[in-house]
Amino acid sequence: MDPSGDERAGAERAGAERYTHGYHEAVVQSYVRRTAEDCAAYLLPRLRPDAAVLDLGCGPGTITVGLARRAGRVVGVDASAEMVDRARGHAADLGVANVGFEAGSAYDLRWDDGSFDVVHAHQVLQHLADPVRALREARRVLAPGGLVAVRDADYETMVHAPVEPEIERWRRLYLRVAAANGGEARAGRFLPAWVAEAGFADPAVTASATVYADAPGRAFWGELWAVRVVESDFADHATSGGFATRAELAAMAAAFRRWAARPHGFWAFLHTEVLATRPP
Repeated sequence: MDPSGDERAGAERAGAERYTHGYHEAVVQSYVRRTAEDCAAYLLPRLRPDAAVLDLGCGPGTITVGLARRAGRVVGVDASAEMVDRARGHAADLGVANVGFEAGSAYDLRWDDGSFDVVHAHQVLQHLADPVRALREARRVLAPGGLVAVRDADYETMVHAPVEPEIERWRRLYLRVAAANGGEARAGRFLPAWVAEAGFADPAVTASATVYADAPGRAFWGELWAVRVVESDFADHATSGGFATRAELAAMAAAFRRWAARPHGFWAFLHTEVLATRPP
């Protein structure tokens, strides 16, 4: 079944929108590893030191704080009050004072029109049932000529070797679970169209790859998903939706650990990045 077809349409009709990953500690710890240098490299050359920046879906704030080190004022917004608290603590620990964090929705931002010079969103649009609506709201709070900067993965581009059939099943399962939750796991390939539909201009589209091909990378990624596939909200969504049994998820977890132990194991997937401007 096309994961962006009947299942996603049904979720949207029902008003369903659930965060596929959830906030298991394994998930959050993987987010803590993210930095502005790694995840927003496509934006940094165009980030002015006096810019006012809004970071949508900021999570634990590690990227947000990195942006604040290079900008005038930064606000991080996340749907999770727990993530907002962690982000505030992270900024306080580092002594970064020009950043604040608030709980809120990407669909209904509290700021006036034209309040920001940049709106940034990393791996956020893939989880939204209506990404174009969120982008239009981002356009509203941007000043004329302001930048939107969005980056999302495409889970269908994930490749690995040696091939584990249970990991291939996991990849297909992930697409179905994300779609049932109202999201689009292949979001990266759709970003240029979504940004255009939201009314932005002058898009600069790039792509980058995440690669795990050394022992530390394999250990991180393999164990991360070995845990997430059986313990995180993803597991609950997969089983409650009737997409997989607990035994099937356990077999996928074992496959991730087998893959991670391979001395020449390889994993890679693509991200799309789009920078575009709000027209005058």
